[in-house]
Amino acid sequence: MAVPPTSVGLAGLGNLGRPLATTLVRAGWDLAVHDVVPGRAEPVVALGATAVPDAAALADRDVLVLAVPDDAAVEQVLDAYLAVERPGRAVVVHSTVLPQTATRLAGVAAGHGVDLLDAPVSGGAERAGDGTLTVMVGGAEAALERLRPLLDTIGDPVLHVGPVGAGAAAKLANQLTMFANLAGVYEAIDFAAAHGVATDALLTALETSLGDSWIARNLGFWDRTAAAYDESGTPVRDRPWSKDLAEVVQAARAAAVPVPLAGWLAQTLAARVEARREPAR
Repeated sequence: MAVPPTSVGLAGLGNLGRPLATTLVRAGWDLAVHDVVPGRAEPVVALGATAVPDAAALADRDVLVLAVPDDAAVEQVLDAYLAVERPGRAVVVHSTVLPQTATRLAGVAAGHGVDLLDAPVSGGAERAGDGTLTVMVGGAEAALERLRPLLDTIGDPVLHVGPVGAGAAAKLANQLTMFANLAGVYEAIDFAAAHGVATDALLTALETSLGDSWIARNLGFWDRTAAAYDESGTPVRDRPWSKDLAEVVQAARAAAVPVPLAGWLAQTLAARVEARREPAR
């Protein structure tokens, strides 16, 4: 796929942002990167990206890609980007944020002549590095088609799920489904162990049974992900099994949708994920 002459700025080089940046620069995109931890930029700079000292320095880029940790960080970087008046640019929010945050910030961006796509992703760091993330896009179809070459670089599939805010809602719904499954697998392991069934034996049995799931077949994914968060110094409260579940509850409350399972998971799952894995070495 030919890469168009579009300059891209990416903010956030954590567990997701660094492999995203690596994929973009290897595909030939003109990429500038920024992270509040300066050393995080070094691996992608070695591949050909340009590091900039602050978010404001990304304002000259045609497209701003956000992979920062939360709603507040998204708003902070977006404010710096919009401080330079240059209509015709675009923003892609890969961060997991509240649907209402995505909708509000899209309105702010539109006031400056800037398109905003709320485009959270699923698949983890490994698929980010392979360019095969599932991308759930909320926004105008025209803006999506304009930015499709960029999104196709990092995503397969790239799915248009509705207007701005719909991408965030789809991602949070995915997180609820995923973490409910994870909690069920954890409980199943504990239950089976109490009756003499080894964890490996149970997981092997599940692979060819109706209880089969991606979660059960990839249980080590959570250990690896938690270890990566340990390495980057990400607090437990900012990890998806804490932050994303809290956002599901918050977004559901705003929409007057009862989510009792999400509420229970938000209170209990983080402790189980952190306790069950091997300590990082």
